[in-house]
Amino acid sequence: MIDLQRRVVIIGAGVGGLSQAIALKTKLGFHNFTIYEKGSEVGGVWRANTYPGCSSDVQIHWYSLSSDLYPHWNKSHGLQPEIQAYWIKLSKKYNLYPHIAFNTKVLSAEWDDTKQQYTIVAEDVFSGKRMSSVAHVVISAVGILEAPKIPYEIPGVRKFQGTSFHSAQWPGSIDLQNKRVAVIGNASSGAQFVPSISEDPSVEVVNFIRTPTWFNTRPHVPYSDTEKWIFANIPLAMRLHRAWIMFWFDFPSIVRPNDKTLKKRREAMTKYIIDNAPTRYHDHMIPDYPPGCKRTVANSGFLGVLHRPNLTLNFDGIANIVENGIITKTGEMLPFDVIVYATGFIGERYPMHVRGLNRATIQGYYDAHGGPTAYLGTAVPDIPNFYLLAGPNTGTPTSTLFVEEVQIGYILQLIEPVLNGSASSFTVKTSPTDAYNTKVQERISRSVFVQCYSWARTNGTGKVFNPFPWAVTLWWWWLRKPNWDHYVAVGAEKWVWARRRKAVQNILKCAAVSTLLWSYISGSAQRILYDMASDYL
Repeated sequence: MIDLQRRVVIIGAGVGGLSQAIALKTKLGFHNFTIYEKGSEVGGVWRANTYPGCSSDVQIHWYSLSSDLYPHWNKSHGLQPEIQAYWIKLSKKYNLYPHIAFNTKVLSAEWDDTKQQYTIVAEDVFSGKRMSSVAHVVISAVGILEAPKIPYEIPGVRKFQGTSFHSAQWPGSIDLQNKRVAVIGNASSGAQFVPSISEDPSVEVVNFIRTPTWFNTRPHVPYSDTEKWIFANIPLAMRLHRAWIMFWFDFPSIVRPNDKTLKKRREAMTKYIIDNAPTRYHDHMIPDYPPGCKRTVANSGFLGVLHRPNLTLNFDGIANIVENGIITKTGEMLPFDVIVYATGFIGERYPMHVRGLNRATIQGYYDAHGGPTAYLGTAVPDIPNFYLLAGPNTGTPTSTLFVEEVQIGYILQLIEPVLNGSASSFTVKTSPTDAYNTKVQERISRSVFVQCYSWARTNGTGKVFNPFPWAVTLWWWWLRKPNWDHYVAVGAEKWVWARRRKAVQNILKCAAVSTLLWSYISGSAQRILYDMASDYL
């Protein structure tokens, strides 16, 4: 029976936070939780990123909650409006809205070891009013796409007098018709919205590219009415389709390619860019680092639209931003009405103050280890009952939602004893955390991840803190159940005795089954020998 006096706080109402809340209700029957969300609606990145062409990079049937597969997706890759609608629908289905404090930003969480609980300080984003509450468990679902990165290192960013914004803060009322638009950056977001905004020939677009990126083909294939009917009506059809997508994505990580295969892959990806991009850009668009070092961008139309006369790529570099435009490093002054920053997110800083035992903080732990670091990307030493979804080194080329669902299943096992009152807290130990991350970084040191400048490295060239360097299948295997020896349990006498009792019961069951099986086998053997003897006589 869950102790309703225990309280859980989830930070963020994105796909991870909502999935965690649904699991609390459906798997543990626990309802005393609050989701603090700084925005005014659920959805996280799918609420915030409303730029034209925004879509999932992974096939949508694998970017759906495993408990709530949806047979009526329009295409193989979901667009932002329908993904957002999907999560709003799930939030209503599971009655999550009464649990959500919208327009509320968590500022801090501090652990009281005497009371075995956190004090949470949150702030109304409009009024600035602060409020305090307590929680026995805190789950951080802010992810890695929480804080948009504006390149303030470029001189004059604040001087521009036109309209400027990050792609994750796209103004709903913006009208780009007859405007000169500068797009800074061409990774996943930029490659998605540049084809849309350049579709209007009156919009003059210049895409500034500092570092070229690798592309692969990722067409958005429509699902026919027949396919949707099959998904909706034939048992396991949708599950099998989802399993095939997972296998297709994960197989390259399971079977590590040799140098010859890697060379062929690079040649094929080079040819793909050359075959699709205009000749005048060929010398600039082939990266000098190997595929996979940075996230490969899904080409859902970007390379093809480079032939449009109103779209230009600029590789000269930006020297300065002035009141009415951009000065390149060649000294050319280009006037603009609008600047769109497709410059990614801040990944190496944890966005709030969290203090645990011995005055330890999450950011302090990150700094002491050269960048974001955690045990299985989920727990941090000296930070009791605090868990990270999509934490350090959890990034894969597969479904982020699947990665988080695996974490959620793991976290539920850790927090259930706390919520039912048989334990007060669990804190991951330092030694297994160090051992795990040593293994992660050793694997990464022999990979392509260290062969380029990347946002997924501390200060661009330091510790690689984002990718999980193995197959996502191994991720699932490692997190299928906690290694309890890697945690310090407090107030867990009931839990310890329950585990021992369960272990004894399992031993007795095995012994009973073995005895019965042996008796059956022995009896059968005796009957066979008797029959053989009778036949002989």
